[in-house]
Amino acid sequence: MGLLTKEQLRQFIKENKLVSAMDAQNALKELFAETIQEMLVAEMDTQLGYSKHETKDKLTTNSRNGKSKKTIRSEYGEQEIEVPRDRQGEFDPVVVKKHQYPDHLCRQFKRDHAGD
Repeated sequence: MGLLTKEQLRQFIKENKLVSAMDAQNALKELFAETIQEMLVAEMDTQLGYSKHETKDKLTTNSRNGKSKKTIRSEYGEQEIEVPRDRQGEFDPVVVKKHQYPDHLCRQFKRDHAGD
């Protein structure tokens, strides 16, 4: 079974108006970047111990401090993402490591998920 049900996949195709292989390729490129972006946000939430705008549960003096742009390269081409920053400079993402050459990202992902 795939990541999406047939119904979800059909909805994705309809919402993105996919009618050609190029349309599908472009949609996957965007989906890849959005997925990496959300994984980075989740990493930041985990490190800080609270979600954005949920400061009532905040148990740290550290907080979010904007984002920095980074270009990643994958088999879908180049995409620009925004990597979250924290005020104390302690955030060291696992998904897209600091100073990592962008073209290694896709190879790292494939290596980490081989056999899943």
